[in-house]
Amino acid sequence: MSRAFNFSAGPAMLPESVIRQAEQELLNWNNSGMSVMEVSHRSVEYMAMAKHAEQTLRDIMAIPDNYKVLFLHGGASLQFSAIPLNLTRPGESADYFDTGVWSAKAIKEAQKYCDVNVVCQNHQRIPDASEWQLSKNAKYVHYTPNETIGGLEFLSVPDVGDVPLIADMSSTILSRPVDVSKFGMIYAGAQKNIGPAGLAIAIVREDLIGHQRDITPNLLNWQLCAENDSMFNTPPTFGWYLAGLVFDWIKAQGGLNAMAHHNESKANKLYQAIDSIEFYANPVDASQRSWMNVPFTLKDPSLDSLFLTQAKEAGLYNLKGHKLVGGMRASIYNAMPAEGVDALIDFMRDFAQAHG
Repeated sequence: MSRAFNFSAGPAMLPESVIRQAEQELLNWNNSGMSVMEVSHRSVEYMAMAKHAEQTLRDIMAIPDNYKVLFLHGGASLQFSAIPLNLTRPGESADYFDTGVWSAKAIKEAQKYCDVNVVCQNHQRIPDASEWQLSKNAKYVHYTPNETIGGLEFLSVPDVGDVPLIADMSSTILSRPVDVSKFGMIYAGAQKNIGPAGLAIAIVREDLIGHQRDITPNLLNWQLCAENDSMFNTPPTFGWYLAGLVFDWIKAQGGLNAMAHHNESKANKLYQAIDSIEFYANPVDASQRSWMNVPFTLKDPSLDSLFLTQAKEAGLYNLKGHKLVGGMRASIYNAMPAEGVDALIDFMRDFAQAHG
């Protein structure tokens, strides 16, 4: 059976070689006679694997020594609560960019714990810096570099001065190099460019750790997680293991510079096809289009269902757009090969010719 091209926004396509390695090791990991899912997270062998995974991530992202790397439960959404609980006190404020569905969700959760100042609010384009309303007393500034649903992306890091910058990089982490030192914290759900759902990774500057409120639940307490090497309780062991395999795969591909070339090339090719075929349209400003999540619409929405049915028959899966925006969406994360994008473009041309 041939592998499908899976354009899902997450859980997303994983590198085939990683899945095959996991398959080979599933019943007998590290010659233990056990699956990695059965091994104690506190065993010497598992802890060595966990340390290797963290070090590989540090290497490929060039993470400075004054940052902690945490492997956490709950995906990125749980950090929506953890961030204000670790960085603010009641009555204090934080600045949030509202550029899409996920940044709006982060705002809604943060409002339970602190005062939120919305820097700007636009889900179609990122306003110019002259339009931003940054406050003077914010404890941090939060933004979502890439909006998975809307396909809107910051292609540069916003300059917010000396205030700690927090980034939800769930759908863009590991897609290209990033200067970690510009951020107070980076966090990401794993299910797009890292591994299976359920795991989150947080990269936190050390001076931001240790300020949590007394009411902060243990598993949201960055200090407690850091002091226990992300093993205050049983971590998502299989997710951590598989993330380590993905990190090794990225390193073997040539690191994040190679990923950037791969991803930019795929995105440019797909956007060029959308723009050149009148049957399709993309709603995002051309200067702010996501490399990872490419939404597009058909000229005749009544053909959406047929498009999806025939795409699936052609081996192109999970192209349906999010229910909040409709249309189509092709998520083309690291593991999506160029051949998958080529196959999608060929199908789109044929479908437009048949129904345009």
